[in-house]
Amino acid sequence: MVARVWSLMRFLIKGSVAGGAVYLVYDQELLGPSDKSQAALKKAGEVVPPAMYQFSQYVCQQTGLQIPQLPAPPKIHFPIRDSWNAGIITVMSALSVAPSKACEYSKEGWEYVKARAK
Repeated sequence: MVARVWSLMRFLIKGSVAGGAVYLVYDQELLGPSDKSQAALKKAGEVVPPAMYQFSQYVCQQTGLQIPQLPAPPKIHFPIRDSWNAGIITVMSALSVAPSKACEYSKEGWEYVKARAK
């Protein structure tokens, strides 16, 4: 009985986290134009490090532990638009040649089977 309740609780927790993530992505319009995605990434890069520092200070105060200061993360300029477009182009080109490649591979396979069956 306890195992069923625990598995139901795990399912509900995972579902709520996934639903929250989907809602956050939809609310921030991250699936729209890449300009908004880049702005959201920049905003997160500005907000997350100070929040993590404040949280670590809070944990230190509450527990009495001393957390060593981590080095600053490196500044990385990663153009999302270029990567996204290159990925989409690669996937679409693979999908466009898939029928002809499937036909070609099936012909090769058929010839191989015919050669082995003789």
